[in-house]
Amino acid sequence: MNLPKLFVDKPITTIMVFMGILSIGLVSMMKLPIDLFPDIENPVISVITQYPGASAKDVETNVTKKIESSLSTVNKLDEITSTSIDNVSVIQCKFKWGTDLDEAANDIRNLLELAKRDLPDDADTPILFKFGSNMFPVLIYGVTATESYNGLDKLIEKKLADPLKRLPGVGTVMVMGGPIRQVRVEIDPMRLEAYHLSIDQIAGILAAENLTMPVGDIKMGRLDYNLRVPGEFSNPQQVGDVVVAHQRGRPVYLRDIATVQDTLKERTIDTRMLGGKGVILIVMKQSGANTVDVANLVQKRLPALQNSLPRDVELHLIMDSSEFIVNSIRNLAEAVLFGGLFVVLVILIFLREWRATIVVALTIPFSLIVAFIYLFITGDTINIITLSSLSIAVGMVVDDSIVILENITRHIEGGARPREAAIFGSNEVGLAVVASTLSIVAVFLPLAFLSGIAGVFFHILGLLVTVMIVTSLFAALSLVPMLSSKLFRRRTGKKERRGTLGKMYQTSEKWFIALENGYQNVLKWALRHRKTVVVGALIIFVGS
Repeated sequence: MNLPKLFVDKPITTIMVFMGILSIGLVSMMKLPIDLFPDIENPVISVITQYPGASAKDVETNVTKKIESSLSTVNKLDEITSTSIDNVSVIQCKFKWGTDLDEAANDIRNLLELAKRDLPDDADTPILFKFGSNMFPVLIYGVTATESYNGLDKLIEKKLADPLKRLPGVGTVMVMGGPIRQVRVEIDPMRLEAYHLSIDQIAGILAAENLTMPVGDIKMGRLDYNLRVPGEFSNPQQVGDVVVAHQRGRPVYLRDIATVQDTLKERTIDTRMLGGKGVILIVMKQSGANTVDVANLVQKRLPALQNSLPRDVELHLIMDSSEFIVNSIRNLAEAVLFGGLFVVLVILIFLREWRATIVVALTIPFSLIVAFIYLFITGDTINIITLSSLSIAVGMVVDDSIVILENITRHIEGGARPREAAIFGSNEVGLAVVASTLSIVAVFLPLAFLSGIAGVFFHILGLLVTVMIVTSLFAALSLVPMLSSKLFRRRTGKKERRGTLGKMYQTSEKWFIALENGYQNVLKWALRHRKTVVVGALIIFVGS
């Protein structure tokens, strides 16, 4: 197929095709999410099992080793490590990069169900934990209060955390560092001994009294109501009114042998902001959600939610990961923009024709737009890796167009009509341009097949550069010939250039002629001293 002739003969169709692609690309670009890095899923699954009251040695013998032996048969398992400490067993299963962790997690759950039969009865159910890039906090707020400090964590959980969880894209909202209410029972050992009671008896009685018991159900027509008797303590006074024994026919209450206090749990870590006590509010996104959109949505919602809080409660923004992402992406986008402008400037300096510069420069935005379409189709984001790929390719996408345009210009200067020059000039160097493009593709495409952590980062780079280079080849063989046939004019003689631009052209023309003559002299010398050139090239190659 004579691709240049096809597009030169149908300029309206060519313009419509490229305008359609540009429209789709602009829509894709506006819908692309922004993030700092690609969605990276660390190929590690942790299995955490609590064994209350057990020493590290008991945990290792009765829990860790039994679970390890069960998990050793998981597919694509690369390494398994374990840590046993008092009360807790932690087993880390490391898989090969690229492993489907959802499938691996299902295999682990099935094996854990079988291993449960061999675990001690007091051991808790093993918990699976996966770490991914979406678990990095989007926003961290500090919440301070004075009069409302007691019960601040419950207040923030109800007034802020619960409403924020319902926002689209918001995943987990955690409240950390707040005061924890604790009802403390301080038993008088003398009275305890006088009533012939023990600590274990008191603990058992309190546990039995602090229960909500189901008592059956009532059927009324088609409706079935479950009945239960609420028995959990609602205030410290109810704890003190618990009957712990009977002495001479009289009940002995807990308050008779102990002091019940409504206090706060002793804390090993204190959270302070701006000199005041408070809690930490952490907002994390759902997997695949846009970090910037989630941060903006939460920040717009918070002022309305803050009005429902007491006046002494204040919110302080500690960390906003979207701000860092936006700044990083903006800086890299500016680098891509300035890189493209410098490429256009260099083309203008060397070609010294504004029409030729426009024709070649159009290749850059077209290649970028097609790259955005590819990112949208594959579900990728605009991040540091993708923008780095664009910045690498932005200087290479004009190579094919420059070669074809220079050959077309040469034929026009030789007296050919623009249409014939566009078709013949493009076909003349078309095969060489295709070979040059394929050589670049051969360098970058293998990056898409790298394994390990390198493959996670360079996979998109290899594919994106390949897409842009192939797109630039298509533009060079279609758009460039068509525009050249319409914008260029047949030259019947040497055109005299006047004014300031004319003087600049004449000066640059002398410089380019001198450069061409110098290159011609170097080439003649190299052809006369072939052995010297070959030996010199070998020395430079070995030395490097």
